[in-house]
Amino acid sequence: MTEQLYFTPEERKLISTLYAELKEKIASTLEPGDEEKLRHHLLHSLECGQTQRDLFGLNPIVSSLQTAILVVDEIGLRRDAVLAIMLHPCVEAGAITIDEVGASYGLAVGRILHGLQRIQELYKKNPVIESENFRNLLLSFAEDMRVILIMIADRVNLMRQIRDVMAEEARRRVSEEAAYLYAPLAHKLGLYKLKSELEDLSLKYLEHDAYYHIKDKLNATKAARDAYIDRFIGPVEQKLKEAGFTFHIKGRTKSIHSIWQKMKKQKCQFEGVYDLFAIRIIIDCPVEKEKQQCWQTFAIITDMYTSNPKRMRDWLTVPKSNGYESLHITVLGPEQKWVEVQIRTERMDEVAERGVAAHWRYKGVKAEGGGMDEWLNGIRQMLEDSLKVENMESKDASPSDGDAKSLNSQLSTLNTMDMFRMDLYDDEVYVFTPRGDLLKFPKGATVLDMAYHIHTKVGAQCTGARINNRIVTFRQELHSGDQVEILTSSTQHPKQEWLNIVKTSRAKAKIRLSLKETQQKEALLMKEMLERKFRNRHIEQDEGLMMRTIKKLGYKENSDFFRDLANDTLDAQTVIDKYVELQQGENNPDATVRSAEEFTLDNSKLSTLNTQLNDDVLVIGQDLKGLDFSLAHCCNPIYGDPVFGFVTTGGGIKIHRQDCPNAPEMRRRFGYRIVKARWSGKGSSQYSITLRVIGNDDLGIVNNLTSIISKDEKLVLRSINIDSNDGLFRGTLTIMINDNTRLETLMKKLRTVKGVKQVERI
Repeated sequence: MTEQLYFTPEERKLISTLYAELKEKIASTLEPGDEEKLRHHLLHSLECGQTQRDLFGLNPIVSSLQTAILVVDEIGLRRDAVLAIMLHPCVEAGAITIDEVGASYGLAVGRILHGLQRIQELYKKNPVIESENFRNLLLSFAEDMRVILIMIADRVNLMRQIRDVMAEEARRRVSEEAAYLYAPLAHKLGLYKLKSELEDLSLKYLEHDAYYHIKDKLNATKAARDAYIDRFIGPVEQKLKEAGFTFHIKGRTKSIHSIWQKMKKQKCQFEGVYDLFAIRIIIDCPVEKEKQQCWQTFAIITDMYTSNPKRMRDWLTVPKSNGYESLHITVLGPEQKWVEVQIRTERMDEVAERGVAAHWRYKGVKAEGGGMDEWLNGIRQMLEDSLKVENMESKDASPSDGDAKSLNSQLSTLNTMDMFRMDLYDDEVYVFTPRGDLLKFPKGATVLDMAYHIHTKVGAQCTGARINNRIVTFRQELHSGDQVEILTSSTQHPKQEWLNIVKTSRAKAKIRLSLKETQQKEALLMKEMLERKFRNRHIEQDEGLMMRTIKKLGYKENSDFFRDLANDTLDAQTVIDKYVELQQGENNPDATVRSAEEFTLDNSKLSTLNTQLNDDVLVIGQDLKGLDFSLAHCCNPIYGDPVFGFVTTGGGIKIHRQDCPNAPEMRRRFGYRIVKARWSGKGSSQYSITLRVIGNDDLGIVNNLTSIISKDEKLVLRSINIDSNDGLFRGTLTIMINDNTRLETLMKKLRTVKGVKQVERI
C-alpha cells in the first residue's frame, strides 16, 4: 500500500480555515448529506494512500479548497462546481468512479468530473498547446462550460503557489501554458481579472528580471503618480458635485504584463510608456438616466481639458457585441500629460470589473465563427444573472412579489447553466497526428481528407488509417480527439469516386488534378498506340483529318475519345477504318472505299526517296521527281523560315518549321526520319499565315489594322475574326504572304497601331 499523504501543522491549520470559509460561502446551496459524503470520500482516499502531492509538492486537498474558494469568489459558481473540485483528486487516484459520484451527488457533478477527466486524457497526448486549434479543441471537449472555468481558476491558484518551488522546468512549462492557453481563454470568457493575474504571474516566472524591473519602477513612481491623479481629479470632482452627480473616481494602473507588452511593441524603456494609468469616473444613477449623465460628464471633462478625438471610444451609444458599455476619452491634463478617462455607471463598472463583460474581442483577440458569439453571450448572460442573485443573497433582502418573481427567474437561469452543454464548434473537428500535432477539419471530413491535408502523395496512396489503434477505411469520418495514423500503399491511385468521399475543397481539387494528370498520361499512351497502328498499316496520319474522325465517331472532347480507347470501350481498328473512309472520301469522292489492309508501302517510291535523300540537304523548290512533299498544317512554314523535312509512312515528306510545336517530340521519337531542308532560290509563291492581335478595344482599331494590310499590294487579307470582351480586343488575321521577311515587316507595322499590345504568329 502507498504511503499516506502527510499533513504539516501549517497545512492542517490552513485546511481548517479554508474549509470554514468555503462552507460559509456555499452552505445555502448544499444538499443534505453532501458534507458527510464528501468527508467520507476524502478520508477514504487518504487512508488508502491514493491521494499524493503533485510534482511541486503541493497538498491536493489544500489546492482543491483554494481553487473552490476562487471559483466561488471570482466566477460565482456554487455547489456542483465546488463538489467536483473537491472530489477530483479522489477520482484521479481511483478512490471513487465518476458513476459513483453521479449516483451520490447528482449527474451535474459527474458531468463536470467527466469533462475534467477527458481534458486530462487530452493532455496526455502531448499536443502543441500554443495553438488556437488546441484552445478550440479544449472548449469542444468540455461537456459543461464550468469545466473550463474550473480549469482557469485551478491554474490561477497553481500559479500563486509555485513561487518558491524547486522544480524550475515544471514551473516554466506551467507558466507557458498559463500565458498561451489559460490567459486567452480567460480573456474570451470575460474573466479579465483572472486573465491579468495569469499574465502577470507568467511574466514573473518566465521574465523574472523584466517583471521586477517594472514592479520596482511602479513602486518608485507610485507617490508621484498618486499626486498627479489627485491634481487631475480635484477640479473634476468639484465640477461634477456642482452638477449634482452622485459618483466616485478611482485610478487604475496598467498591469505589469500590459506595460511590458507596450515596452516591447514601442521599443522603449519604462519611462517611455506614458499611459500607465486610467481615471474611472463611476456614476451612481438609475438605468434610465445612465446615457444622459455619462454624456453630461463627458461634456464637463472636455470643457476642462483638451481631448484627443482620435482616441475617443463610444461604447455607450453602440455597446460592444459582448455587452461592454463605457465612454473612453483621452485628454491633455496638467503638465501636458495625456490621461485616459473612462466614464461609466455603477452597473457598467460592476459588470466590467467582475469579468462578465467578456473582453474577449478587446486588444487583438478577434471574433471567431462556429457559434462563438452566441455561446459566449450565453455565458455572459448567465454569469450576469448569477451576480444579481448573489447580490440579493448577500444583502439578505426580503423581496417583494415582483422581486420574488425576478429571483425565481434568475435561479431558473442558474439551473439552466447547471444543465448547459457546449455545442460549440459543431461544424469543426480536431484530430491528432501520431506526433501530437493538432489539425482542424470541417465536420464530416474523412480519413482521406486528412491524408490529402498532410501531402498530395499521402492522399493519392491512402488505403485507410489507424484511429486510436483501430484499423478503418479511408471513408471513416473523423471525430474530435481522434489520434489518426494514415496507412498508404504504392499501388493505390486516385479514383473518380473519391470525389464523393472527401469534404474539403483542398482534397477535391487535388483529386481532380490527379485524375486529370492520369487522363493526360492515358491519352498520350493511346495516341502513341494509334500512331503505331497507323504506321503498321502504312497510313500517314493527318492531324486535321484525325480530329474530324474523332467527331465522326461521336466524341466532342478528345479526352473522352482517348478514355474510351484506354478502357477498351472503343476499338482502335474502328478508328482506323473511319479515318481511311474519310481520307478516301476527300481524295476521291467517287472512289470505292477499301479496307486499310489492302494498302501497302510503294517500294519503288521508297527507293526513289532513299536515292534522293543521299544529299545532305533537301532543297525545297527543286524538281524532285517521284518525291511528294508538302507544307505541314501544324506550323504553316513560309519561304524564309528555318525548316526541316519529316519522312511520312506514305513515302512523302512534310516540311515543318524548326520551331514547330511538334518538333521536339518528332526529334525525340523519330530522329531517324528527320531530313535537313532549306528553301531554293527566291520565293515566288504566296503562303497562308495567321496572326493573333491583342489590344485595347479602341474606336477605329480594326480599320487601322486592315488599312496597313490593304496598302501593301503584295499582301492579301483572306479572313479576319474579331472578339471584344471587358475592353480588350482580340483578333486573328489570315494573310497570304510571300516570305518571312515581309512577315516581320508587317508585324512591326501592326505593333505601331495605337492600342495594340501584342502581335504574334500562330
